[in-house]
Amino acid sequence: MTPVDAAPLLAVTMGDACGIGPEIVAKAMVQPLPAPCVVVGEVAVMRRAVAACRLGWPIAELDEPAQARQLPPRCIGVWQPPGLPDGLAALPMGQVHADAGRAAIACIEAAARLALAGRAGAVVTAPVHKQALAAAGSPFPGHTEMLQALAAAPGAVPEVRMMLANDELRVVLVTIHVSLKQAIALLSVERIATTIVLAQQALQRAGLAHPRIAVAGLNPHAGEGGLFGDEEIRLIAPAIARVRADGIDASGPYAPDTVFMRARHANRHTGEFDVVIAMTHDHGLIPVKYLGVERGVNVTLGLPFVRTSPDHGTAFDIAGRGVADAASLRAALSVAHQLCGGGGLA
Repeated sequence: MTPVDAAPLLAVTMGDACGIGPEIVAKAMVQPLPAPCVVVGEVAVMRRAVAACRLGWPIAELDEPAQARQLPPRCIGVWQPPGLPDGLAALPMGQVHADAGRAAIACIEAAARLALAGRAGAVVTAPVHKQALAAAGSPFPGHTEMLQALAAAPGAVPEVRMMLANDELRVVLVTIHVSLKQAIALLSVERIATTIVLAQQALQRAGLAHPRIAVAGLNPHAGEGGLFGDEEIRLIAPAIARVRADGIDASGPYAPDTVFMRARHANRHTGEFDVVIAMTHDHGLIPVKYLGVERGVNVTLGLPFVRTSPDHGTAFDIAGRGVADAASLRAALSVAHQLCGGGGLA
């Protein structure tokens, strides 16, 4: 048995059936894989994706996810979870549809249950469309919040955070899918400190013994001593002091318009920090995505299992044409493998 064959199984959801998710999953499956993978999705949808990408590989419908380990070469294993709507492969590409949302939800829930039961080492999710989720009746705006609820024990909902990473920059967000006004209202010493701790724990599991954590301010010039806002004084600095008292190497708050450049690891520049904590969604993700969405990986911190995803959406404008780039999904597979026992995160 090769190291790849012996690695933990990765459960890969197909994403929105009307978007590029099935196509990038198909393209990723025909490349050398870091670990055995099972596609959690609908067989006909995946066959449509294979045809659109002109791959020529057969789809094997699996009775059990573990059968993905016994597949012959040049074959993609798909496990259909219960609860999928009929006629998914006939839905028009590039359009929001409630049935696509229902199917995406069923696949996410099934993959999460595999991981919670120890039947998969990690969950890797292809993109979903938030409007399709809403049309299907989901109360959750995205993957992160849905997985948080699925992982909740009675009376204990895990604290989760989003980390976006590529080979040059890592960013962890204090707030995620809420309005900017609500995000600012949600900031607290406790929430910021918890985010720093989750980032520390994730990077240590990934092989960094002593992560250097930079905390970005919220306001221009990190508030300029209170002239442009006092969140740095009231909330961010006390959170940093709290975690530093526990031995965490966190510093700041730094001016948010320069800290990402200071943390960036490039050919001619070694970053000063291993991760940046950002207060809001766009504040933190713009720098990562500017470096190239095809390289970014989303990692959900705080779950009882590993979850990664590509750093882009459903790309309805090109769905069905077979031209979508699978690089970010391949990176997500690699990071998932590393985080569930396949080696450190470089």
